[in-house]
Amino acid sequence: MARVLFLHGLDAKPGGIKPTYLSEQGHEVINPALPRDDFPLSVEIAQKELEVSRPDVVVGSSRGGAVALAMDIQFVPVIVLAPAWRFFDVPVRIPPVLRILHAPADSLIPIAHSHELLDQAGNSDIKLIEVGEAHSMTDLESLTLLDDLIRELAKSR
Repeated sequence: MARVLFLHGLDAKPGGIKPTYLSEQGHEVINPALPRDDFPLSVEIAQKELEVSRPDVVVGSSRGGAVALAMDIQFVPVIVLAPAWRFFDVPVRIPPVLRILHAPADSLIPIAHSHELLDQAGNSDIKLIEVGEAHSMTDLESLTLLDDLIRELAKSR
């Protein structure tokens, strides 16, 4: 199983549905609390956790996806779920390996924002996968795909 740094969304907290599901699948999930009202501090907390825990994969959900894209990830594969990167005034750092999961009918973060990330890919290994029923991405299809991607990316390291 993989060691996963999971960065939660704006209204979420550690121990939510997605990190709990991943733990139940056997992954070691590091799920730090990120302050709702301080984006730079959230990036700082996540960056320190990355350096200390040395995860196999970083997963960011919504605002957590924006945090992941603002970090200096270097060589750790990243999966972002409906990343809210357009809502924060920070430079986006596209990691070398990036998977974007986004529900086509997401009513909070337009899927067009994820298509824009594809345009910024440069030399990165980046893929956008349309999956899910809503922004929360807590449906079984989305959770199963997330688990599968984590296993695949962790093996490739």
